[in-house]
Amino acid sequence: MKAALLLIAAAFALAACADREQTANGIKSDSAPFNGTSHPYVAGGWKPGDRASWEQQMKVRTVQGQNEYAKVP
Repeated sequence: MKAALLLIAAAFALAACADREQTANGIKSDSAPFNGTSHPYVAGGWKPGDRASWEQQMKVRTVQGQNEYAKVP
C-alpha cells in the first residue's frame, strides 16, 4: 500500500515539472518598431514612422550609449 502511494506521489511530482505548449495566437497588434508612439520623450533626431531616421538613431544609440567598448579609456 505504501509503495502504491509513493508511486502515485512520484507521478504527481513529475507531472508538475512538465512544460506546457507555449503559443502566441492572440497577439495581432504588433506594428513595426519604427512607427513608434506619440510619446513626449522621444530622441531628438527621430521622426515616428520614418524607418531611415529610426535606423540612424539606433546606430547612434548603439555607438554612443550602449557600447561598453567605446566607454573604456
